[in-house]
Amino acid sequence: MQVQGLLLLLALVLMAATTEAGKNKKEKMKKDDSECEDWRWGPCVPNSKDCGLGYREGTCKDESKKLKCKIPCNWKKKFGADCKYKFESWGGCSAQTGVKTRSGILKKALYNAQCEEIVYVTKPCSSKIKSKSKGQSPEGS
Repeated sequence: MQVQGLLLLLALVLMAATTEAGKNKKEKMKKDDSECEDWRWGPCVPNSKDCGLGYREGTCKDESKKLKCKIPCNWKKKFGADCKYKFESWGGCSAQTGVKTRSGILKKALYNAQCEEIVYVTKPCSSKIKSKSKGQSPEGS
């Protein structure tokens, strides 16, 4: 019986110690956070080339911070990675220009980015002709 009681007491002491350690970690994080609420963030600047890991700088009154960020390497759109849009379906192919178009409405601007409300994107029409799916028999047979 005494061994079980000792083990129970040891478990309680360990739980209390880990709880206190967790509180100290949270308190440290709060001290690092700024009390400033009006942060102005710049664009994500890649460390090399035009995509990949990088940083963005922010300022608020006399304070400044750098945050890690990432620009996906397949992100080549002119409106930037901090502007998120809801896009409609692609339109039909224009015979005159050989491209199809779709528009996007601004859904979210991250880090106070200056974003256009509506954007238009184009891409070349596909030269592939879709064939009928196999297994369909021609009518009139």
